[in-house]
Amino acid sequence: MRKGLFIAFEGIDGAGKTTQLLRIAAWLEAQGFAVVVTREPGGTRIGDAVRAILLDPRHQEMAPRTEALLYAASRAQHVEELIRPALMRGEIVLCDRFVDASIAYQGAGLGLGEAWVEALNDYALGGLRPDLTLWFDLDWATARARLHARADGRGLDRVERRDRAFFERVADAFERLWQADPQARRRIDASRTPEEIEQEIRAMVWNLIQQHL
Repeated sequence: MRKGLFIAFEGIDGAGKTTQLLRIAAWLEAQGFAVVVTREPGGTRIGDAVRAILLDPRHQEMAPRTEALLYAASRAQHVEELIRPALMRGEIVLCDRFVDASIAYQGAGLGLGEAWVEALNDYALGGLRPDLTLWFDLDWATARARLHARADGRGLDRVERRDRAFFERVADAFERLWQADPQARRRIDASRTPEEIEQEIRAMVWNLIQQHL
């Protein structure tokens, strides 16, 4: 490839995006591509420090605007320190959550307004957007069951502890984003087996690679 590719994996907690990101990373590496696997919030030393604040269940008093600003700050550092340099080197960046998560979680879920959160993040991104966003669409009850099954005694983080109404607002926002641009954002039926989902994503990613050769 002449330039790198940036693919974001989105969806409510428990939708299976992280599992598929790791599967696709392994497959791409087997094909000989240089792959960077990262996540949000986090991805850098500063971002990981912000992540610890954002997800700590003890911080229940955090104001919605504070949460949105912290996510944007982590993202700005992530883009400048890790994502943009990797793309300049021609690598494929796979990111577990990106800007659509903030639009859905803080904009819709917390009621800050999707347009406001998007405008805030436009500044943080410095013009960078994913080449492809994969939205893992899964109903709340199934996602919640998966989330509890994988908790392994660690407990749920501050965001994961929110109620069904919150996550339904988040899911509705992800659907609106997909409907607004179904080419840049692809819906993945996350109720299927991991193998079926992986094969569909492989085809999408391979097609994107061929377009950029």
